[in-house]
Amino acid sequence: MPRLKDKRALITGGAGGIGAETAARFLAEGARVAVLDRDREALERIKAELPGLEAAIRADVSDQPQVARAFEELDSLWAGLDILINNAGISLRHGFLEITPREWEQVIGINLNGVFHVAQAAARAMKGSGRGGVILNMGSTNGIMGYHHYADYNASKAGVIELTRSMALELAPAIRVNAVCPGYILTPMQEAEYTPEMLAACENKIPLGRMGRPADVAALFVFLASDEASFITGQSFVIDGGEIAGGLASQG
Repeated sequence: MPRLKDKRALITGGAGGIGAETAARFLAEGARVAVLDRDREALERIKAELPGLEAAIRADVSDQPQVARAFEELDSLWAGLDILINNAGISLRHGFLEITPREWEQVIGINLNGVFHVAQAAARAMKGSGRGGVILNMGSTNGIMGYHHYADYNASKAGVIELTRSMALELAPAIRVNAVCPGYILTPMQEAEYTPEMLAACENKIPLGRMGRPADVAALFVFLASDEASFITGQSFVIDGGEIAGGLASQG
């Protein structure tokens, strides 16, 4: 029996990278899947690649009115929601002294404010349906350890982890809330910021000897969204090949 059979799942940032891989995996597990993304062209591509999707909604998660309209569309489709994968995010590689106010607001706006806007709307939909649900927020090892060149991203992910704990307390027992905290995952966003030499140096720091893959994270999302994880809430799950087990993230 597929583990997510007939569960209604929304995946933000779902048109590429980890989000797209998760959408494919959820469909394979029997879920009814909608993706939300701000990239119009990427949405068209994912609709062609995954014809089983029930909706591909364009919205910027940092804009609360756009999120509200997206949930109106979702409500007309499903009249409820069982699973939210709160995955949308961005990162910019720059030194702390070079971060502009606009860049700070952009990263915090999507990575933290966006998680809040979507999670609040999803929780209301889950409460309204009377069925409860599962919310999985995208954290990062950057929210746990210090990393060079990503002060704004690090701050946003630390905020997501604490938001997850608070949500889990307030939304229990009807809604389970957890965070997934990847380390180095080979996504288009990662490849855009790192040279091949930088990626090789990262791999050399990872005990398991390789970068993570989007499929690795998607598999964890499946487990945490399923009934197999029914006694798990308020936690942050690191998936990093052992990278931070020895404090290696502190190396520049």
